[in-house]
This record gives sequence, C-alpha cells and structure tokens, in this order.
Amino acid sequence: MSVVFRAIAEDAPGPKWARQFAEYWPSYAKWWAREGVSGRPTYHESRQAIKKHMPEILGLYDTLCELAGGGDAEARFLSFYCPPKYLAGCSQAIWPGDEPLLVRNYDYDKDAFDAIVLKSRWNGRGVIGTTDGLFGLVDGMNDAGLAASLTFGGRREVGQGFGVPLILRYLLQTCTTAAEAGEVLKRVPCHMSYNVTVLDAKRRFLTAYLSPDRPTVVTHAAVATNHQERVEWSSHARFTATVERERFLLQRLTLHPETQQKFVSAFLKPPLYSTAFSSGFGTLYSAAYRPHARTLDIHWPDRVWSKSFKSFTEDSVRVAFPASAGPV
Repeated sequence: MSVVFRAIAEDAPGPKWARQFAEYWPSYAKWWAREGVSGRPTYHESRQAIKKHMPEILGLYDTLCELAGGGDAEARFLSFYCPPKYLAGCSQAIWPGDEPLLVRNYDYDKDAFDAIVLKSRWNGRGVIGTTDGLFGLVDGMNDAGLAASLTFGGRREVGQGFGVPLILRYLLQTCTTAAEAGEVLKRVPCHMSYNVTVLDAKRRFLTAYLSPDRPTVVTHAAVATNHQERVEWSSHARFTATVERERFLLQRLTLHPETQQKFVSAFLKPPLYSTAFSSGFGTLYSAAYRPHARTLDIHWPDRVWSKSFKSFTEDSVRVAFPASAGPV
C-alpha cells in the first residue's frame, strides 16, 4: 500500500484549498456522521464556540465555509467543535542540544489522513504544517519560529470542546512564543485528552496535557507519547507501547548525548517506529521541525522531504508502507 504526500502553497484561502476540500469532502462527511449527526452542535452553536474561544480566526472560518460550498454539514465539520473521537499513537520529543529541534512520529490510519503539507499566510501569518480536515493541523510551525505537535493522551473521556487539530492551527495563527501558546492551551476547551508539545525559536518549550473533564496541565516535559501523567487506559497503553516509547526517549535525552541526525534516526526504528499499519497505528511519517532555521524535514526510512519558508516547492512524493500488521 502507498500514500501520496502533497505539498501545497497558497497564501490566502482560495481555489487550491477549495479543490482539495471538494476532493476529500465525501470521506470527511462519512467520518463526521459515523457517530450520528442529530446530537451534534448546530452550525450556529459551532460558530458561536469559535467566536467565544478563538475570535481571531472567526473570519477565516467563515471564508473557508464559503469556499467549501456554504453547506450546513461542511460548516459544522470545519468548526471541529465536538467532533467524533480521534484515536492515534504518536511520539514526540525535544532534542537536548542547543539548537531548537522538535521531532515527532505520526502514527495513524492512512485512510483517514490528509497527507498534505500546506504553506499558507492566512491572516498575514505564515504557517507550514501537516493538515487535518484541511483547516486543522497535526503538527506545524509558523514564521515566528513557533512549532507545535500533538499526541493522543490515552484517556476515553469525551466532552464539549474542539478537536485538537484546530487548536494547533489557532495557536500557530495567533502565538509567537511557547509561553503564549501555553496560555491558549489552558484556555481553549478540547473534546478529548491530548498532549501538545510546543517549541519556539529561543528553545523555550512546554508540553500541555489537555483533557475535557479537568484543567489543562502545563509541564516542562520534553517527551510525550500516549498517556499523560500516568497511564489511565491500560489496554490502549499496552497496544501502543506508550510507556516503553516514553522510557526509550527519556533515556536518549538523559543517558545518550547524540547528534541531531542520530536523534532523528531513532524515530525511524523500533520502538518508536510502528509497523501496525493494518491496525491504523502505523508511523506515516517522522517530522523534524527546526524553529530557528524555520525548516521542516519529513523523514521516512528511505528518504527525506524538506520544506522551509524560504524554499517551498509544490510537489509530491509517493511512500510505500507494508500491507501487513507488525509489532508496534
């Protein structure tokens, strides 16, 4: 099996974004409706939630809804407000050297993945990131040198709030430092438990534990896998090997000083690299964000795909993955 990753650049929301949304909408709509639609927030409720919690991107949301065709279902989907459950794997860590470097693995279902790296300048803020729903981001960096990435937090609880990819989009659109991002993460409600690691150009960083049923905890942790301060969903923890991956990364930070290259390479091998593709938790890519240089390198075991604010080519790369399941 294979996935085509595409790089798209469009400063303001326009025809490129609209074409991609139209192509993906049938799959988005099916996913959005899989748990039923009747009990979900209305368009008005969804828009009011954005207006209350993320007013700076309300106009952007309205523009995207119009580009998506102006339909009720499309607008409710694009709000990311009280969406269906997201369950993912993922590992992320801050390199302990002097240069700011955030590395992450994205472990997810290839059939529920945009596979798009979008360079935009929405509301005048440059952002490069891997999209989710073409509005949200699962990781990204802005032109101020602020990078952010997410992992699932390993809890079943679901509540009133936004899907975390839109929260990442919002903080990269509005923040320039890790401290500012931390305030956003404490304030904006998230519908499930997620861990968000943020790194800025001066190597200030934090990891926030977001939950729908308790206050956000902001920590100075340099590593995040798929639990928060302790394991609370034991079967998910065993399946994703979250504790083993966390221990491995912590050992690399404390016991094995190494070069950037070796640190990144560790994400391309077990226990961090997952081959559970047929179970929806295979590693789809490894991303290395360098906020000071404003560059992004996307890694696979056999290649590297590089992007930056100064050099961003609109191209594509086809990546082959094993068809059978393997150990996480």
